[in-house]
Amino acid sequence: MSSLVQQPQTQNVWVTAELSDVAVRGGHCYMELLQKDDRGLQVAKARGVIWANAYPRIDAQFFSATGQRFASGLKVMLCVSVSFHPVYGFSLVVNAVNPEYTMGDLLRRRREILERLRSEGILNLNRELTWRCAVPQRIAIISAPGAAGYGDFMNQIHTNPSHLRFVTRLYPAIMQGTSAPQSIIRALEQVAADCHMWDCVAIIRGGGATSDLQAFEDYALAANVAQFPLPVVIGIGHERDITVLDYVANTRLKTPTAVAEWLIAQGENALAWLMNTGNRILQIASQRIAGNKEQLAHAEGLLPVLAKGAVERGLAKMRDAAATLQTIGARRLQPQITRLQMMNENISMAAASRIERERKRIDATATLLAALSPAATLARGYSITRFGGKAVTDPASLPPDAILTTILSKGTVESVVKEKK
Repeated sequence: MSSLVQQPQTQNVWVTAELSDVAVRGGHCYMELLQKDDRGLQVAKARGVIWANAYPRIDAQFFSATGQRFASGLKVMLCVSVSFHPVYGFSLVVNAVNPEYTMGDLLRRRREILERLRSEGILNLNRELTWRCAVPQRIAIISAPGAAGYGDFMNQIHTNPSHLRFVTRLYPAIMQGTSAPQSIIRALEQVAADCHMWDCVAIIRGGGATSDLQAFEDYALAANVAQFPLPVVIGIGHERDITVLDYVANTRLKTPTAVAEWLIAQGENALAWLMNTGNRILQIASQRIAGNKEQLAHAEGLLPVLAKGAVERGLAKMRDAAATLQTIGARRLQPQITRLQMMNENISMAAASRIERERKRIDATATLLAALSPAATLARGYSITRFGGKAVTDPASLPPDAILTTILSKGTVESVVKEKK
């Protein structure tokens, strides 16, 4: 085995692998190197090590290029030599690293996530949301309790020099490691349940190693942020740190403090606009009032003269109108007066004639009525026989022993029916 290890073919060979179980002990960096197929299934594994005499150099080179330390889950290209120890067995000693391969893999994974979101039509949903208000003051915060970034944010937002009032609530989540994406998604679901209470949600995390931010390069988390019903503001890491969430959130800022400063700036801009608008209103109102005062003063001087002139002109018009009416009235009314006098005489004569005719007609009618009245008929020897208050015209309608009342000219007679013929 030792002769095989010393062969040139097993020394300084470039391989690609995925890191697992990375640990630094005694200055040495130990790791597992994994090979996986297209389905993500492990097909090979080897133990790797970077000895202490080379680890500082390799780690510094990798961090300078990628911004992160060696960590589980990273895909790397390593220059390795095969080593065999009688006690510890077979291992691969890392002599160098190609950071560009890792950077390319990270960018490839990010591009794949963004392309998937774009193909599903959700990439720009949150970025295109309309804010409920011009000045967001009700902020739901997703962060780790006790984190320095969260503390900086709260100190900045609640001690702002403009004394703007913000309402905040922390929805705690794990912000690092493999469990971070699901933890943040659960926090987002809690915020969505209280959606009516908030203007936006801020996902914040302070700086750290770039490898610590790999949790935010996650499709499920990015999809949740992209489809969230409230605008999402991202403040993760340092100014140079970028994650896939920065591409889908409504607003991306470099740090938690920058998020607080941005929110405060929205309020200060609104206050400045209000102050400017108030000053403009005051200026315009002052100018209007000054102009109106001048007009009032001018009108005050003209008013007595104008009023006297108007009254005199009115009186003159009234005198002219009275004279004109008198002349016109006399000319037009005289014929009408004469006509009315003639009509009065004719009406009197016609009325007297009509009254006389009606009197004669009434007298004739009265004479006729007197001759035809029941009293006159009775006076001539006639009588009226009634039964039950009704005149009797047919004996057959009378019952036996019916009591009849006979009305005569000078009294009444009662009789009993004994026989009907």
